[in-house]
Amino acid sequence: MAVKLITSLLYFGIVFYLGWKGWKETKNAGDYMLAGRSVNPFVMAMSYGATFISTSAIIGFGGVAAMFGMSLLWLAFLNIFVGIFIAMVFLGKRTRRMGLVLNCHTFPELLGKRYNSKFIQSFSGGIIFFFIPVYAAAVLTGICRMTEVSLGLPYEWMLIGITAILSLYVITGGMKAVMYTDAFQGTIMVGMMVFLLGYTYYLLGGVVPAHETLTSMAHLVPEALQKGGILGWTQGTKTGSPLWLVIYTTIVYGVGVGVLAQPQLAVRFMTVSSDRELNRAVLYGSVFILLTIGVIYVVGALSNAIFLNQFGKISIQMAGGNLDKIVPVFIEKVMPPWFSAMFLLAMFAAAMSTLSSQFHIGGTSLAHDVSRNLIQRKNNLSASSISQLGIVATIIATLVWAWLLPPSIVARATAFFFGLSGATFLPAYVLGLYWKGITKTGAKVSIVGGFTVSMLWMLFVHKKEAAAIGLCQTLFGKVTLVADAAPGSTMFLLQWVDPNVVALPISIALAIGVSLVSRSLAKDHIQLCWQNC
Repeated sequence: MAVKLITSLLYFGIVFYLGWKGWKETKNAGDYMLAGRSVNPFVMAMSYGATFISTSAIIGFGGVAAMFGMSLLWLAFLNIFVGIFIAMVFLGKRTRRMGLVLNCHTFPELLGKRYNSKFIQSFSGGIIFFFIPVYAAAVLTGICRMTEVSLGLPYEWMLIGITAILSLYVITGGMKAVMYTDAFQGTIMVGMMVFLLGYTYYLLGGVVPAHETLTSMAHLVPEALQKGGILGWTQGTKTGSPLWLVIYTTIVYGVGVGVLAQPQLAVRFMTVSSDRELNRAVLYGSVFILLTIGVIYVVGALSNAIFLNQFGKISIQMAGGNLDKIVPVFIEKVMPPWFSAMFLLAMFAAAMSTLSSQFHIGGTSLAHDVSRNLIQRKNNLSASSISQLGIVATIIATLVWAWLLPPSIVARATAFFFGLSGATFLPAYVLGLYWKGITKTGAKVSIVGGFTVSMLWMLFVHKKEAAAIGLCQTLFGKVTLVADAAPGSTMFLLQWVDPNVVALPISIALAIGVSLVSRSLAKDHIQLCWQNC
């Protein structure tokens, strides 16, 4: 315990120093929201990766990997190919150029100015502010569960304590403080994950014996998972089964594609000074993703073999049925004592890097995109002060959500926000960067339509959300609209199809179809947007 406390104090000392450094270098609103557009490519890549990979990925999805097995490596592939390569090479450069020529400071402002629409900016900012606290709460829950297991401290205490620590440097230091601390925290994460992978294979006798052992345990997969379609932790899932739909439509597709429309990631493209920095960041970012989530998905699955060898139980049994506790219990029960202290810091790093960015984007969306003019006009506040008020509101909303969310929710809450962002923003964002023919009306209809379809599917068709919210049960007397369909039929299986599978194609079709029959934007505005593209 003493070692953990000492290393924790040292870690927080460095974090607060970097936060202070960011505060000292923040002179104006551009510094506060975009770090002065002059960030080093390594810092940008590490900040992007550390924001991307949080405790929701390591704790939440690590637990999911322990349940579903190696199938989650497809998500790691998409995270690298889509989330890093496509995002930085094909979206990052145009986002940076267009954001610079239009003088944009936030993701909603980029959409609003691209389509010359205050409605798009305000509506997008409102969606981000209202729903990113759910994702942030998942990240906060992950680190609090880790400290609950590691330090034996009450979950509720950690919610308040960690939130207070983050508030100090995010509110005062802005984007510079966020990115400096992200780079430091990302470096810690990589070191810990590399050791975790090596030690896990060492305990199982090497790479090949480890995977052979896990393969031979297929008969130990819980009965409920076998009925859902899981064949084994290395064998995969029966095609078309309910859990196959969960893994590949919600986890792999929803998160793997939804990352392209994550506002807290897209805004980082506007923090570098040239395309060259983005090219350099691709390599840093790809290696970072491989050595973090690629590792935890493998270790999560292999934890079943180690727990069985040492305790006679598989992972979910060791965690008392709570997915969010599988990785923390593995670290405490299996890894060396010194590593537990260091891994706790890595999880602090993962949580704080992502949370700081979530608080920042949520706060600036509310203050800069939704209510800036009203607040500034009535109170004569600076842009930075308005953003700080928005961040405070986001932090409070996150804390409330973290208090209310049920167990085993981290991965699902993350997938929810990724899918919602993809259906709502992705068509207008990508087409806005590459197609001069998309119109203001097309973008509006796509954003509103994608959001609406996604929410309706969650409320009335997708079983996990529909059952938890209960609106469908109240209105129609059944958990989902297709709950009474013949078991195994296509209609019945729709309950496990992620909303993004339906909402994103509809959003794309609306953007293109409406644009073809609506009035184009002014030619001089289009020329301005494409000035540097």
